[in-house]
Amino acid sequence: MMSVKYTNRSMAVVLAILVGLGCEREDAASAPAPKSAAAPSNRIDIPPTVRRNLGMSFATAQRRHVDRTIRIPGSFELLPRARHEYRLALPGAVHLEVNQFDSVVPGDLLYRLRSPKWPEVQHEIIEAEQDIDSSRAAIDVARAALEAASRRIEILSDRLAVLSEAGVRNAGMEAEVATLEAGIPGLRAEIGRAETHLANARRTRRHALHRASAATGIAEQELVEPVEHDGTEMPAYRTIDWIDVRATQPGIIESLSVTDGGYAEPPSQVLSSVVPDQVRLRGMAMQSDLPRIGEAPQGTIVPPAHPGGADGGVQCDVTIGLEAEPAQRTVAVLATPLTHRSWMRPGVSAFLELVDESSGGAAVAIPRAAVVKDGMRHVFFRRDPQDPNRVIRVEADLGTDDGRWVVVNSGLAVGDEVVVDGAYELNLASQVDGMSRTGGHFHADGTWHAEEH
Repeated sequence: MMSVKYTNRSMAVVLAILVGLGCEREDAASAPAPKSAAAPSNRIDIPPTVRRNLGMSFATAQRRHVDRTIRIPGSFELLPRARHEYRLALPGAVHLEVNQFDSVVPGDLLYRLRSPKWPEVQHEIIEAEQDIDSSRAAIDVARAALEAASRRIEILSDRLAVLSEAGVRNAGMEAEVATLEAGIPGLRAEIGRAETHLANARRTRRHALHRASAATGIAEQELVEPVEHDGTEMPAYRTIDWIDVRATQPGIIESLSVTDGGYAEPPSQVLSSVVPDQVRLRGMAMQSDLPRIGEAPQGTIVPPAHPGGADGGVQCDVTIGLEAEPAQRTVAVLATPLTHRSWMRPGVSAFLELVDESSGGAAVAIPRAAVVKDGMRHVFFRRDPQDPNRVIRVEADLGTDDGRWVVVNSGLAVGDEVVVDGAYELNLASQVDGMSRTGGHFHADGTWHAEEH
């Protein structure tokens, strides 16, 4: 055990010596010759490894109306039509086929329903179809009787005409013709009554099919299509035992309102789905800002965590809400993004930025988070346009500041990149005893080495 400890200590000492020698060799190799020593610079090397280790991020300087920007805090909410509910049309036992937060597309099976009322709906359709068949048969019988009576009258009338020409009368035949003619209106009435029964039966069938379609979610035409079942061809609705309810629009299952296998009565909600990218930002603006906002302007939605970053803003259409709060002197403002971002979720906070274009000009600005305080001065780190693996420490000549963006009066141009995440570490690394270093570089392990050791 003692030999192991001694060996470990020896290895630690050797490693420390090797690291020291390596650093000295690196310093000696990297140190410039005394005769050609360059003047100290304000540049800092940041190779890709260092950027990854420090989690550096960059923002692009851009022209903004910093002094004319109206910033409205708010949070995202679903659009009114982003949510879809699935409710029961018939009572019964529900067997769920999806879980919460599952993604669904139209046609996916959501749940199955076994309802004691479904056979009644089926029987209503069957009875209506039977009434249709009976009414058709009654019409056929009445029409046949009318045709037979008309034919019999025609035959008897011809015979009576022949007998009349011969000067002979047949009282019995004449009586029969009179009886048949008297029965014609009754036969026509029978046809009319059968046709009325047929129309009523057809309406009953349509109503029953409509109920069946509403209960199953299957089109009426599909319900009556003949299908093969147990070797017999029959309408599709007769083969349904379990009612399968399928998704009618894409989305994500938001909530399950019934227990799997539970019994529920209509119009109970079984589940609901939402389309998560159909959101809008709801904020409350000061009523005094209404003249500056205008009627229906366009704005920008920005997340609160990364101002000016790669995903720093999304254009949106802005609508002034109908409701206002007299006590707080605010009015609702609704912003619908033109494109969707992953951070746009219901309940997430963000800002709506509106620009008053009536006066004032745009100025070069960078995110306020890119500026760090160094004693009595403010500095930022500008990425070298000639070398992306190097940044330049710049003393900030700042102008208007709105808390998120700050105007830079000099030393920066539109399109230049500045360090946002990692600026604080760069500032600390470039200081010794509270004094700013003139330049240096990071090693791959994240350690800082000044230009002069």
